[in-house]
Amino acid sequence: MKRSNEQWLADLRTNGEAHDLALTDLRLILLSGLRRGLLGRVNTNAPEFDALAEDFVQEALLKILDKLDTFAGRSQFTTWAHKIAVSVALTELRRKRWQDSSLDGIMDIGDGDYTPSLVADPAPLPEKRTAQVEMMGHVERLIRQALTAKQRSALVASVFEGKPAAEVAKLLQMKPNAVYKLLHDARLKLKKALADEGLTPADVLAVFDS
Repeated sequence: MKRSNEQWLADLRTNGEAHDLALTDLRLILLSGLRRGLLGRVNTNAPEFDALAEDFVQEALLKILDKLDTFAGRSQFTTWAHKIAVSVALTELRRKRWQDSSLDGIMDIGDGDYTPSLVADPAPLPEKRTAQVEMMGHVERLIRQALTAKQRSALVASVFEGKPAAEVAKLLQMKPNAVYKLLHDARLKLKKALADEGLTPADVLAVFDS
């Protein structure tokens, strides 16, 4: 189904069948385009790519839902969404979120920015480690207080355990599209809880940066 920019926005902002169908269609479009968008930067023929692409697209869909109000309409909606998906993929790789040897095949050898072995700060100083433990305890408290039980389960499984949306959906006995919405709402709640205490997501990440 081909949608205009206005139809994409309307469908993604609504609830029910139209929202679910739009998310499904957009997911497929992003998965298809991500391989092209990362050509020359990542070995998209590596066997690990498909699984990682699912994770990248899941994260991109959440960001797209968060940023709908920032879409200015100067391009096709799907072009704008593709740029977010590519940006998410490159950011996730740079942050070394997947730091095991199974990634060796997916990274281009000549591109030092994405070398998995370059893991920053493997043994933080005691004071930094203390700050990290305190921040994690703070975030965990906010997760317990601000989120529902189902939102907590979805967020922990997706963000902290790195499970793809399909696996989280199976775990929670939900449809994948419902999981996207659940995670979207959970992140908004957690962001508000952080803001109420004078913190931003960037403040939390900064504690764990090198």
